[in-house]
Amino acid sequence: MAKTIINILFIMWYLLPANTTFAYTHADTLRGSNGRGRDWWDVKYYNLVVVFDTATKSISGENTISLAVTKKPVDSMQIDLQAPMQIDSVELTTYGDDTVIRHPVNFKREGNAWWLTYHFSEWTQGTTKDILIYYHGKPRAAVNAPWDGGFTWTKDTAGNPWISVSCQGLGASVWWPCKDAQWDEPDNGMSVAFTVPKGLKAVSNGKLLRVGDEEDMQSYSWGVKNPINNYDVTFYIGDYVHWQDTLMGEKGQLNLDFWVLRYNEERAKKQFEVVKPMLHCFEYWMGPYPFYDDGYKLVDAPYLGMEHQSAVAYGNGYKMGYLGFDRSFTGVGMDFDYIIVHESGHEWFGNNITAKDIADNWVHEGITTFSESLFEECIAGKEKGQKFCRGEWNNIRNDKPIIGPYGVNTEGSDDMYDKGAAIMYMVRVMTNDDEKFRAMLRGLGKDHYHQVTTTQQIEGDISWHTGLDLTAFFEQYLRTTKIPQLEYTIKNNELNYKFNNIVTGFTLPITVSADDGATTTIKPTSEWQHIKWEAKGDVKVTKDFLIKVKK
Repeated sequence: MAKTIINILFIMWYLLPANTTFAYTHADTLRGSNGRGRDWWDVKYYNLVVVFDTATKSISGENTISLAVTKKPVDSMQIDLQAPMQIDSVELTTYGDDTVIRHPVNFKREGNAWWLTYHFSEWTQGTTKDILIYYHGKPRAAVNAPWDGGFTWTKDTAGNPWISVSCQGLGASVWWPCKDAQWDEPDNGMSVAFTVPKGLKAVSNGKLLRVGDEEDMQSYSWGVKNPINNYDVTFYIGDYVHWQDTLMGEKGQLNLDFWVLRYNEERAKKQFEVVKPMLHCFEYWMGPYPFYDDGYKLVDAPYLGMEHQSAVAYGNGYKMGYLGFDRSFTGVGMDFDYIIVHESGHEWFGNNITAKDIADNWVHEGITTFSESLFEECIAGKEKGQKFCRGEWNNIRNDKPIIGPYGVNTEGSDDMYDKGAAIMYMVRVMTNDDEKFRAMLRGLGKDHYHQVTTTQQIEGDISWHTGLDLTAFFEQYLRTTKIPQLEYTIKNNELNYKFNNIVTGFTLPITVSADDGATTTIKPTSEWQHIKWEAKGDVKVTKDFLIKVKK
């Protein structure tokens, strides 16, 4: 019964966004586009400092934005910070020989965007500047983290405060001021410092630099050396215990850190044994772990999970599968802990390779969902890996295209997960050469290392690496909701066939067989074709493509 209830709840969640329409506003455009207040500057570094008041569930802090002027500026700069958070003051920081000079900067709110005005137009292209922003507020609380986003203020089973944030899609500006745009990561990384009540620990991205005492408070400072998505910047505050390990990977020694609630330590050490073989598997298929400088962390979180870079959120209840059930409905999905594998896979696709616009987030979710089947293949063989991936296709709804509208901070269909995985599976089948396919995955990681990109670039690179013309293929599965239908007839020892419901130029190499073992490969188009078919019995169509079949 419990498994049935979980399945129903998951399906209800999966169906929530279906058939929903939106009227996009000026605020959506401000958030989702590279407008006049954003396009002349590039983030180089963030220095974020936050103090937590657990009694009032509020925060106060400051963020220094180190930026480079990339073109002739206008006299306004857009900074994002969502209501009900408030900016208190803004300063331009300049440096003398032995002095720091702070120049007041004017600011005005427009919804969740703030317009800073100063003599920016006098700045010279190629120069670097520091903008310091002081702010405070009571951040939005998440109702159903991680999907709706915001702060989770809760207590562990021992009664200790347990606090974290999840904000993918909603945006990091829900809790700190920044350029909240997926295409502009801080090129040189960032530093974060969190001050929390004594007795609690604050875990974040990167490496722990120092711990400081401040009367009844304690501060934890972390350093991130690599570029990082804003939504990946995070914290975990609680009664944590910590242990370390190392892995000898493709680029040498990788530091592994595990932070779990005190009473979870024993079972966590057992559940997290999967991390080493998983990382070896992913390095084999997708290339070296992308963040050796910052290490790999797995952290107990008060919600299901999130791909926070170098500090992966874990909340799967120490169960196999997805909260104890199999998303693929094949039985294979119970071979591994879904959240550890899926969220860690994002270190390669999502964190290393990042889509410029969230409309292209299938690059994150689809390829990472496919990576689950690669891990199953590593532990149980190719047949089971493929079975798992095909099973997840049962979750595909085709409610709307995978790619969403650009420039308004909106994703496409949640089919980006399982239909996106189907796309990668089918590319592998069409490549028909696992070494070439593996070289393609590793090539993507190398060619787009620590970069933001577009789906067009990824599509082109996949086609180049595999040697396949995938133009119509990507158009069909990414930009339409059409599922190709193979229609066929058998008459007078002829197999007649064609595709319905396809875009111009679409075809697939479909393997068909008969009861007597006869097999052949056909390449249907929108026009009827025929071949001699003297085999006995009906036609059996390969399961390796996301198509429908009509006799």
